[in-house]
Amino acid sequence: MASYPCPRALSIGELARQTGASRRSLRHYDEQGLLASARADNGYRLFPPGTIVRVRQIRCLISAGFSLEEIRTFPECMLAEEGAGACPETLAVQRQRLTHLEQQIAEFERRRALLCRILEECESAIEPVEQEPAEAVIQATHSSARAFTSQHHGSR
Repeated sequence: MASYPCPRALSIGELARQTGASRRSLRHYDEQGLLASARADNGYRLFPPGTIVRVRQIRCLISAGFSLEEIRTFPECMLAEEGAGACPETLAVQRQRLTHLEQQIAEFERRRALLCRILEECESAIEPVEQEPAEAVIQATHSSARAFTSQHHGSR
């Protein structure tokens, strides 16, 4: 039987269950130096109980758009407490991430406006012989897809 460095150490499976992260992700975080694990006699990874909070915080930061490389540079204060908003050392990085996201949103809005203008020009160039506006076509397509999905998958 494996000897555990700490009686409360977590297996990778238990850590995955408690955090919602996949075992593959946990191994990757460990390999990237974001987690600390010990090895049991059988070679399996074992994690201290505090790793649960750390994994949840890593996943939250990833969801906010940070890469593992960026997260690796964050001080311990950002990873040790679940829901930690910011440490003074990371405010600049978080502001940069927000600026980047706002630039992406502006670019997507620009692309959307361009596509709407192109559709309007195409629709006005076509004779009005039963031509539906693009929005009506999109809504009809979504309605048909929902009806199909509910017919074929609704009673699961």
